[in-house]
Amino acid sequence: MGGVEKVASETILKQKEEEVKKLAEKMQKSSLILLTDYRGINVEDVTALRKTLRNANGNYAVIKNNITKRALAECKIEGLEEFLVGPTAVITAEDSYLDSLKAVYEYAKNNDFYKLKAGVIDGKVVSKEDLITLAKLPSREVLIAKLAGALLGNISKLAVALDQVAKQKEAAE
Repeated sequence: MGGVEKVASETILKQKEEEVKKLAEKMQKSSLILLTDYRGINVEDVTALRKTLRNANGNYAVIKNNITKRALAECKIEGLEEFLVGPTAVITAEDSYLDSLKAVYEYAKNNDFYKLKAGVIDGKVVSKEDLITLAKLPSREVLIAKLAGALLGNISKLAVALDQVAKQKEAAE
């Protein structure tokens, strides 16, 4: 019976190694890696969050902490071990990290049980507080609209001033 157990444990070990490898590859491609605590969240809520993240080009997965620790180590990301305690969901985003981060922040804000633990942005470990600060920033589109509004306001003032100068010159002639 010992031979069967050995084969079974080797198979399980290979499966875990493959999981670590796949997660590490995903993490290396990601601009965002978030660790969250999902205790107390029902299936319906998690399904809604997953859909929101998919729309933001993000990915949500519940992965064993040991697998996540090994994948982070393979990616040479240190400093997150203390957050891999209890139920942990891993969120990744390959493209722009801001949309996925905002989606998770909004979800956490509206669900008392769902908590951000920590994360990685472009390979750098980031605290929960820094993640929240980034998530609260206006979107790129809003910032561009504000900049355009400010520029148009200044251009309008310049046009009025130039018009006044032109009228003064006409009056002087």
